[in-house]
Amino acid sequence: GQRREEEEHHSLETFTFYLSEPLSKERVEAFSDGVYAIVATLLILDICEDNVPDPREVEEKFHGSLLEALSEYGPNYLAYFGSFVTIGLLWFVHHSLFLYVTKATRLMGLLNILSLAFIGGLPLAYQLTSEFAEKSHNEIEAIQVSCVITFFASIFQFAIWTTALLNEEETLHAFARYGGKEHAFMFAKLALYPCVSLGAFFLTCLLSEFSTAIFHLMQIVIPFAFLALRIFVRISLTAIKSVMSLSRRKVVLLEEEEACLSPNETPS
Repeated sequence: GQRREEEEHHSLETFTFYLSEPLSKERVEAFSDGVYAIVATLLILDICEDNVPDPREVEEKFHGSLLEALSEYGPNYLAYFGSFVTIGLLWFVHHSLFLYVTKATRLMGLLNILSLAFIGGLPLAYQLTSEFAEKSHNEIEAIQVSCVITFFASIFQFAIWTTALLNEEETLHAFARYGGKEHAFMFAKLALYPCVSLGAFFLTCLLSEFSTAIFHLMQIVIPFAFLALRIFVRISLTAIKSVMSLSRRKVVLLEEEEACLSPNETPS
């Protein structure tokens, strides 16, 4: 029994050490950029294959007006831009994350691969949401699948950040660690997509009649939320620092008043 416990302890140490081994940060970034580029290319290939009007149809149905023919596919193009913006913002968050990472580990690489696996499912989300123009009967299911894909793609990015924080002295720059000037902003940036996609998923379950409006609102709000996020975080940090400085001043004033009092006047 003692030998078995020692073997289990040794295997656990080996497994932990294996996951904490360093991994080439440059290779992780290069592989991730390649996946993001391929996924973005697949979106435009779907547009070129399915959503471009035939020349005969343009001549017969739209009297040679290409703009009128393209306007018929307007919802499909909106779905394409929404999916492309999602990929672009997730890549932006990924870039910001690894900009603060000094050394990647095997566990971080594994979590990154899991995130990229769901990133690869975004063309599927585009194909499902592009059918909204045809008034398909599976809009709720399509929206929920898109929210699930976006949630897991972003939550694994958040897990990479959490893993880096566990050994921050070796994996993160000093200004991105706990208490650093960019820590709060990075935390809010990584938490934005998981929170919004999860909220949209539950809202579509409760308000099924407005599921399409909720989904489009999510796609519109998130880019502006990224722009307003830094301002909000800066204002919040400034307010917290001012409150803390005021409380410190009050403590200092109380200590000075107590020091000025004579021993007989000092309150018990």
